[in-house]
Amino acid sequence: MVEDKNALLVESKGAIVHLMLNRPEKRNALNDATIAALDGFFSNVPETARAVVISGAGGHFSSGLDLSEQVHRQPLDVMAHSRNWHRVMDAMQYSRVPIIAALNGAVMGGGLEMAAACHVRVAEHNVQFRMPEGMRGIFVGGGGSVRIAKLIGDDRLMEMMLTGRIYSGAEGERVGLAHYALSDGSALDKAFELAERIAENSPTINQFIIHAISRIGTMAPEAGLYAESLAAALSQTGPDAEEGLNAFLEKRKPVFR
Repeated sequence: MVEDKNALLVESKGAIVHLMLNRPEKRNALNDATIAALDGFFSNVPETARAVVISGAGGHFSSGLDLSEQVHRQPLDVMAHSRNWHRVMDAMQYSRVPIIAALNGAVMGGGLEMAAACHVRVAEHNVQFRMPEGMRGIFVGGGGSVRIAKLIGDDRLMEMMLTGRIYSGAEGERVGLAHYALSDGSALDKAFELAERIAENSPTINQFIIHAISRIGTMAPEAGLYAESLAAALSQTGPDAEEGLNAFLEKRKPVFR
């Protein structure tokens, strides 16, 4: 692997960290260097960060896996590569802080798999959500069969992969690929607006939200309800709960540390 230190640009803006995929000449196709950079960041998120915004340079979020790196891999190498993606996407999904994805242009294949690991997705109307792996003679390997299927259902994902169907930003918001659909050129501003709002929440509760809800969703109902009670008990006995209650009684905005 050729190291590319510029594949991912990192900029801190107060409590918000902006990650920019920076391979515009490849429509931000995800190569090993980009995945390694994401791994490095999410393995050691700055203590001052309260939220992360991720976007792509040059008019596209990501066109997916960089296929130029895949031609000569052997089966066991492909499996190891896929499992590494799973590990890094898990590190994103279960990050210490919420991730807001600003989506424009191509959001395809591995790019959509990565977006599905983010917690809030803001899409411009020009977005092209697509899973073209069937047309490339390959199967998904970055977690899409689990995460994207959870967003839109097995049936709709199968149709996307079989036909190469493209969803626009507005269509993606309708079926669950995005939470917001906005005019072109506005996704990044909206992502930062949401990140600022999220950063004002209790950091503890943000972690409970992003760590507990998806896991509870895979549990049997009784186990999920028990896990919910545990999270509630832990959250309501800490300093953030005290500050939230005092702020409510004093009719002021809470300030969480």
